[in-house]
Amino acid sequence: MPRNTNEPVTVGAAQALERMKYEIASELGINDYQNIDKGSLPSRVNGYVGGNMTKKLVAFAEQALAGGAQAQIIQSAPTEPIGSQGR
Repeated sequence: MPRNTNEPVTVGAAQALERMKYEIASELGINDYQNIDKGSLPSRVNGYVGGNMTKKLVAFAEQALAGGAQAQIIQSAPTEPIGSQGR
């Protein structure tokens, strides 16, 4: 059973993130990353993939904000302060 219980905010995001992960691994020269046992890889290798995913996602968000998506993002932001949910 997978330990990751995070739910994507957007429907279909999980599949897009999986594709992105394999594309980035390919760009980094990690062949057949989809079929490799990730537990047998050094944590540094898996960290490179996750780190590069984060860089690309942050760059995408910065471009969206610079392009005028700020109002849309603010409207969809939670209204409760972080940490007060579920209390």
